[in-house]
Amino acid sequence: MSASGEASSSYPFGAASAGEALERDDALVTALISAMKVTGAHAGSVFLLSGDHRSLVLTAACGTPPSLLGGWRRIPVNSRIPVAEAYRSGHIVHLADAEETMRRFPQLSVAMPYPFGSASVPVRAGERTFGAMAVLWTPEPDRAGLSRAQRRQLRSAADRLGTALAGLGGRQALGECDERTEPVVVPPPSAPVTRVGLFDWNLDTGALTADDELCAIFGIPPREFDGRAATLATRIEPADLPGLRSAARAALQEGRVLAHCLRIRDGGGGDRTVELWGRVPENPGNSQASSHLVGAVLDSGSGMAAVAAIERLADGFFALSPDGRLTYANHSLEELLRARQDELLGRRPWDVLPWLADPVYEDRYRAAVVSQQPVSFLVRRPPDEWLVFSLHPGAQGMTGWAAPVRQPVPAGAGPGTAVAEEGPPLSLSPAAPRLGDLYRVLQLGSALTEAVTAREVCDVVAEQLLPAFGGQKLAISVVEERRLHLLSQRGYPERFLARFEGTPLHARLPVTDALTSGAPLFVESRQELLKTYPGIPLGDSHSWAFLPLIASNRPVGTCMLGFDDVHRFPGEERGLLTALGGLIAQALERARLYDAEFALARGLQNALLPHRLPTLPDLRVTGRYLPGTRGMDIGGDWYDVIPTGEEVALIVGDVEGHNVPAAAAMGQLRSAVRAFVTAGHRPGDVVADTNRLLLDDLGPALLASCCYARFHPRSGVVRIVRAGHCPPLLRLPDGRAEILDVPGGPLLGVVDTAEYPESELHLAPGSVLALYTDGLVERRGSDIGSGIERLRASLAHMGGERLKDLADGLLRDASRSADRADDIALLLTEYAPPPPPQTALERPSAR
Repeated sequence: MSASGEASSSYPFGAASAGEALERDDALVTALISAMKVTGAHAGSVFLLSGDHRSLVLTAACGTPPSLLGGWRRIPVNSRIPVAEAYRSGHIVHLADAEETMRRFPQLSVAMPYPFGSASVPVRAGERTFGAMAVLWTPEPDRAGLSRAQRRQLRSAADRLGTALAGLGGRQALGECDERTEPVVVPPPSAPVTRVGLFDWNLDTGALTADDELCAIFGIPPREFDGRAATLATRIEPADLPGLRSAARAALQEGRVLAHCLRIRDGGGGDRTVELWGRVPENPGNSQASSHLVGAVLDSGSGMAAVAAIERLADGFFALSPDGRLTYANHSLEELLRARQDELLGRRPWDVLPWLADPVYEDRYRAAVVSQQPVSFLVRRPPDEWLVFSLHPGAQGMTGWAAPVRQPVPAGAGPGTAVAEEGPPLSLSPAAPRLGDLYRVLQLGSALTEAVTAREVCDVVAEQLLPAFGGQKLAISVVEERRLHLLSQRGYPERFLARFEGTPLHARLPVTDALTSGAPLFVESRQELLKTYPGIPLGDSHSWAFLPLIASNRPVGTCMLGFDDVHRFPGEERGLLTALGGLIAQALERARLYDAEFALARGLQNALLPHRLPTLPDLRVTGRYLPGTRGMDIGGDWYDVIPTGEEVALIVGDVEGHNVPAAAAMGQLRSAVRAFVTAGHRPGDVVADTNRLLLDDLGPALLASCCYARFHPRSGVVRIVRAGHCPPLLRLPDGRAEILDVPGGPLLGVVDTAEYPESELHLAPGSVLALYTDGLVERRGSDIGSGIERLRASLAHMGGERLKDLADGLLRDASRSADRADDIALLLTEYAPPPPPQTALERPSAR
C-alpha cells in the first residue's frame, strides 16, 4: 500500500470522511510551524479570505490562543491593520518593533500597546491571493527585525501554503471560511521538561500501546484499554485534532521527526499536555519496517518533590495554560484569592472572581502572551487590600506568583498599575481593554471621520461593521418628518425592505422600538423575534441587532444588522455595538448636514454656469465642468461662450478656492466679462477691466486667472489674452497638436495697472482650440509643464473624434480619479466653415 493509502487507512480521526479538510489543516500547520521556526517568532497566525471576500478569517493560530484574540478573529480586508495591508498590497509588511508599528499603524498601537515586532505576508499562488500569514516576536535591542533571508524564508512558507490551497481549490475541495470557522490551534514546540506516561502508535497497523502510568493519567484502566488510537482520540481536545493528524501524516509520509504538542483531557476533569514525535524506521530499505508516532505526557510537576517545596511557601504560585486557564495553584494562592482549587482549576481567574474581572487584569496577561516578557502589576482585593501579581510567559503557558503588598501603595496607583521587579510600584497607565475592541472603535471612527456624505458613511459602516461581526445584511434608515426612510442597504432583496418604507416612529416594530427607547435591541433567534413581534416578515435572517442612531439627544435613524445563521451576542459585543452606534449616529448627522449644504452649493454653481452653449455658424463648441472630490465639490472654475455680432468671445477662468465664496466670485466675474464683451471692449481691455473690478469691488483677497479668445469665424482670426492662465492648445487639421506659447499678464487681483497683451492667430478650417483650467493638468509629484504636454499628446492622439467625444476623452482619467483636489473647466472650439461654393466648371456634369 502506498504511503498515502496507509495514511488514509490508519487515521482514526475522520480522515476517510474529511480528507480535504485534513489536507488543508496539514498545510496550515506545516506552514505556520515553518514560518515560526525560520523567523524565531513566538506566535503566528493564518487568515484566509471569507466566502463573501469582505473579511479575513482566523484559520490557524500558534502561540496565541484564539480565545485571546477576541475581535481579531475577523478582519475587514480594507482595514488599516498589517495582515489586511499585506493581503491587499501583495507585499510583506515588516514592523521591526513597537516604534515602527506606532509610526505606520498608530491605531493598532493604541489598541495593542505591547512591545512586539511583526511581519505579515500574503498567501498567494499565481494571480490569486488566499489570505495572509503573520508572525510575532519579542524585539531585541541589537536586532532590527527579520533579516532579508528570514523574510525570503517567510515568503517561501506562505507561497508553499498558497500552492497547497490552490491545489485544493482546483479540486473544488478548499471550502469557505466564515464566522463559524474554528481555527486550527497549533501548539508551539515544547521546552525541555520531564516526560511521563508513554504511548506508541504504529501508523501502519493502527495499533496503539500505552503504559500503565499513561492509562492512569487519562483515567482509563489498563484492562479496559483496547489498544485502538480511536480510544485515545476521545480524550483529545477537539481543537487539537488537526495538529495530531498533521503530525501523523508528516511522520508517515516524510519520515521526519516533528515535535508537536496537544492537550488530552485527564480523568480529573482537567487536561494534560502531550508531546509527539515521529520515529522513522531503523532500516528504511526494509519493506517490513514500520512508522511510529510516539507520545509522552509532559509532567506538570504536580507530583514532583519541587511542588512540595512550593506548597510550603507563603506566597501564591500558579501556572496558566496558553489560553489563561489555571492549571496549578498552591494552597497559599487559595488563601490569597479566597477561593478553593476546585473553583479555580481549569478556569480563567478573571472569569471566576468578580474582583479580578476588570479588563485591565486580563490585558496584563495578554501583554505577557503577546510580548513574551514578564509582567508585574497591582491587584486590588476588596475591601481595600493590595496584592502584587507577576507573570512569566513561556512556550507552553505561563508561571506566576502573587503576594500581599508589604509597603504603602503610592497615591494615584490603581488596579493594573505596573510594578517593577524590584522596588516600589511604578505609576503607569493601564493598557487597552479587550484586544481588538478598542481598535474596532478607532478604525470605524477614523473611517467615519473621512466619510463626507451620507452615502459614504453608509459605505464605511457596511465595509467595517459587517465583516467585523460576521453579519451578512445591513440596513440604515434616517428619520424625516417622524418617519423612517431607507438610506442604504446591503444583502437584502430589493423588495423586502420596501414594505417598511415610510414607517412612522410609533409603529410596533423592532427598529422603531429601539429608536424610541434609545436602547439597542439584540435578537438571537427567529422564535424570539416572532414572540415579541408576531407576524413580522423575517426574510432569511436568523439573528438581528437593531441599533438606534441618536446624536445631540435626538433620533437620527436606525442601523439593522442581519445574520444568516444564529448569532450570539455576548456582553462585550453588545457593548461594542452600542458604542459604535453612537459613532455612526454622529457621523450620519454631520454627513446629512453636509449633504444639505452641498445641494445648496451645487445648485448655486449650476445656476452660475451656462445651461447650454449657443449654436454658432462656422463653429462647433462644447464645454465641460468637473468638480473636485474634496471639500464641497464646488469651486471657482468656469467657461462661457458669448456671441457678439460677427465675432464670438470664448473664455475659461479659475477663481482661487473650492467653496461657496469662490463660486459666488466666479459668478460675478462671469457677469462682468459678459458686460465688458457686450459693450464692445477689445480683448485686452476686457481682461484689464475685469482685473480692476476684482481689486476694487469684489475683494482684494481673491485671485483669479483666465484665458480669453475673440474669434472671427469668417476670417479665421482669433485674438488671445492670458491672465496668469495655462496656455491654450491647438490641434491642426492634419492631427498634430501644439501648445500656443502666447504672452500673458499677471493673475487677476494682483495689481490694478497690469497690462494684458493680445496675440493674433489665423486658424485653418478643421482646427480645434482647447481652453482649460489647471485642474486638468496638475498631478501630485509632477510639474504642470509635464501635465500640459500630456494633455497635448492626448489631444493629438484622439484626433478625428466628434467634439463631444473628444471632450469626454480628455476628461476620462480625471473623472475616474477619487482623489481630485481641484475642479476642472474645459472648452473646445472647432473651426468648421462650410466649403467654398463650386463654380460651373468644377461641378460634375450630369449624365
